Amino acid sequence: MRYFASVYITLLLLSGGYRLSAQETAGSSDRLQKHIEYLASAQLAGRKAGTAGDSMAAAYIRDQFREAGAALMFNHGYQYFSLVADVKAGEKNSFAAGGKTFTPEKDFQPFSFSASAEVSAPLVFAGFGISGISGELKWDDFSGIDVRDKWVMALRGDPEPDNPSSAFIPLATDRAKALSARDRGAAGLLLVSPSSIDRMDKTIDIAFDKSVSDAGIPVVSITRNLAAFLLGLPGSAVDSLEKSMITGRESARFNRDIEVTVVTDVIRKKVTSRNVVAMFPGNDPQLKDEFLVIGAHYDHLGMGGPGSGSRMIDTTAVHAGADDNASGVASLIELACWFGQQGGNRGRSIVFVAFGAEEMGLLGSRHFVSDPPFNLKSVKAMINMDMVGRLKTDEPVVTIAGTGTFTVADSLLNIVAAGRPFEVKRSPDGYGPSDHAAFYGEGIPVLFISTGAHGDYHTPFDLPDRINAVGQQQVTEFVVSLINKLSTLDSAPVFSESGSRQQAGHYGRNLKVTLGIMPDVSGAETSGGMKVEGVRKEGPAHRSGMLKGDIIIAINGMAVANVYDYMGRMGKLKPGETVNIEVIRNGKHEILIVQL
Repeated sequence: MRYFASVYITLLLLSGGYRLSAQETAGSSDRLQKHIEYLASAQLAGRKAGTAGDSMAAAYIRDQFREAGAALMFNHGYQYFSLVADVKAGEKNSFAAGGKTFTPEKDFQPFSFSASAEVSAPLVFAGFGISGISGELKWDDFSGIDVRDKWVMALRGDPEPDNPSSAFIPLATDRAKALSARDRGAAGLLLVSPSSIDRMDKTIDIAFDKSVSDAGIPVVSITRNLAAFLLGLPGSAVDSLEKSMITGRESARFNRDIEVTVVTDVIRKKVTSRNVVAMFPGNDPQLKDEFLVIGAHYDHLGMGGPGSGSRMIDTTAVHAGADDNASGVASLIELACWFGQQGGNRGRSIVFVAFGAEEMGLLGSRHFVSDPPFNLKSVKAMINMDMVGRLKTDEPVVTIAGTGTFTVADSLLNIVAAGRPFEVKRSPDGYGPSDHAAFYGEGIPVLFISTGAHGDYHTPFDLPDRINAVGQQQVTEFVVSLINKLSTLDSAPVFSESGSRQQAGHYGRNLKVTLGIMPDVSGAETSGGMKVEGVRKEGPAHRSGMLKGDIIIAINGMAVANVYDYMGRMGKLKPGETVNIEVIRNGKHEILIVQL
């Protein structure tokens, strides 16, 4: 820590502590590059939320805000929040059956979403652990067998591995199978990978899936060798069972007279991170109590690895995140310096926020909107910068999303974009995979500014020497003009819904139906249910009376404890169905009837 601190102080003296003159542009390329080089340095080790590098980055940003003359908010500039940052196997994991004991990691391993428990119960084999219909294929691995209070063994995968449109896909995830087993009263679930999924016959790594909720039952990965022993069959039994079920289009189900005793010990590491928040009060008596929020997230993926979000999951190395999102933070710092120097030219108050834990599920921005330093209704617009450092030199393009979220966005951009050395492409949708989504979910106009993704995204190769600092300076100057216009508009922007507020991405990839909501994918604020972050107008949920802030706890009487349960329940529904959804609203239970 002493070495880290000395590096930080040295670089701070080199790159910070200055004040811009009124004649200088907003963020020279040299200063932007220096900020990025520090934030993306090896000493900060990828700025994973809750680590020493995360704290050092926050301290650097706070000191830059202070030097710019901004008023630090919350606790000396920090808005703290806690999060689950990692999951690991504890020391108590054990597995015994048939007079033998087995070795953690080598023979078995609890999944990261396994409950911690001790279970001794008989074993039943239930095919793929799936019940559903795909086209003409009806499949029910649980038909005719009683799994209550038993260990269920199932193969990973599904009966249609070669069908990319199979209706079994959302039912075949490890989480979905755990939900199906739990619904039927199983004591626990043992999952084994056939060689079509894993040739090496290894247990599944206990990789954190960024959810704080467990499956409610112990869920354990076992090898094919262990599975064959438990079934009393030859070593090739698992592959033979998979082949016979797929070719015969029929499940294989049977009981095995053997007692299985397992202890699962899963430790969830809780850490603290923070948003860094500072403000320049407005000078206009009529506008100063209205706010613009300018944001960028400062965290990244740390050393990478499974569950981190890295696109190179087998590589353990510093994921520097120079563009994602040291670039956005560098521009944020320079914007603060510029506006600090301008003195009385501000109308509305301008709040600068460096968000923590964006890569963990927008946790910092969600925390900010749930516990703001002022009434959220006084926030008239939010500008988010994420990956603004790789402006192309041959075809320079800046993408602005959220242009449909307030009434004057296009006319404003027509003025600000005129004469720029890059093309401005616009997208009306207010939702997107970054921190502005939390504000859009609150009905706040947003603009999301980016120079776009690239091949180094979420890899160790997103490095400072690949930043186009001159191009980033041009983007930063563009944002200055945009903020100036928004700050001094006589009438505040009026919010307009544009695009679904439902979270995009892999959670809904295979759903045939949707409620039209934005679910809380992090599970950070709620246990025992899934919080509704936003409701799309005229969507099924909206028509049923569902409200933002409702906590969904059951669909058709089946429990929903988290977003994975929610997606599992929704994956079994069809267009046109009528379902009842139980929610908790202001501490009271409500039943909503939803037509899909």
